[in-house]
Amino acid sequence: MTETERRRTILNNVTARAAMASVATAIFLLSLKGYAAWTTSSVALLGSLADSALDVLASLVTLYGVRLAAQPADHDHRFGHGKAEALAALFQVALITASALAIGWRGVTALGSDAPIADPGLGIAVSVVAIVATLALVAYQKRIIAATGSVAVQADSLHYQGDILLNLSVIAALVLDRYLGLSGADALFGIAIAAWLGFGAFKASAHAIDQLMDKEWPEDERQRYIAVAVAVPDVRGIHDFRTRRSGTRDFAQFHMNVDRTLNIVEAHDVVEAVEMALHRAFPKVEVLIHLDPEGHTDTDDPLVEEDVTPHWFRKRA
Repeated sequence: MTETERRRTILNNVTARAAMASVATAIFLLSLKGYAAWTTSSVALLGSLADSALDVLASLVTLYGVRLAAQPADHDHRFGHGKAEALAALFQVALITASALAIGWRGVTALGSDAPIADPGLGIAVSVVAIVATLALVAYQKRIIAATGSVAVQADSLHYQGDILLNLSVIAALVLDRYLGLSGADALFGIAIAAWLGFGAFKASAHAIDQLMDKEWPEDERQRYIAVAVAVPDVRGIHDFRTRRSGTRDFAQFHMNVDRTLNIVEAHDVVEAVEMALHRAFPKVEVLIHLDPEGHTDTDDPLVEEDVTPHWFRKRA
């Protein structure tokens, strides 16, 4: 196993552990909130329960997605299976949206009801436990995201971050409705929770869609990558620089100009030197370099022929 393959295996295992931690937390919270929602009849707590139920399904989908994304490239998937993570994230978005609509409707129908909330203390205690458990999971997920860049775990983490506010809202709703006598607060907070979930679904979908649409890396990342390549002395220019993400893996490709007087062996040595430098600096990125003699024009398409290196050579000079 090469060093790059070893690193990818470690990252995949770490991502899978994060997904399993998410599943375990979701099942624990579902059981706890199920009992509390049945006992208290709170709309806000019912919304929190529905969210936890969807968390279980979404976390299972995330676990499947990261495991599928970790599979190596095969004959039918030469670029690997990384986009399975983005598909898992979009599935989560669909579940969150459905949950928001159902909770919102339940809150609207409960606005005119005078049914009291039974045992609000239980609901508050359960929400506090849920907040503590969710904070621990989110802290763990953030470390995994920083190490792997997993879009599925990131979508899962965004959902759980919303859950923290959701549980705080449940506590506020129970206190206002039962202890301060503000009738209808529970239903109103249920509607607010539904709106929050819908907004979170919209935000979570953007990153997954960017991956499926092969959106370019942020410009600062592109510039850092180019800087490593042009640091190799024999590089004369880079154009048609393209990047994309797929799960925990990144891909970059570009045309690189070298002195047209170099023979094929010398030119190949330059390519290998650039590849080695890039792999050392960006071990998660798979790079493809097309070699061009200096002054060569591939096409009349200005986007393809755009030279991304002039300012780097001015700095070098």
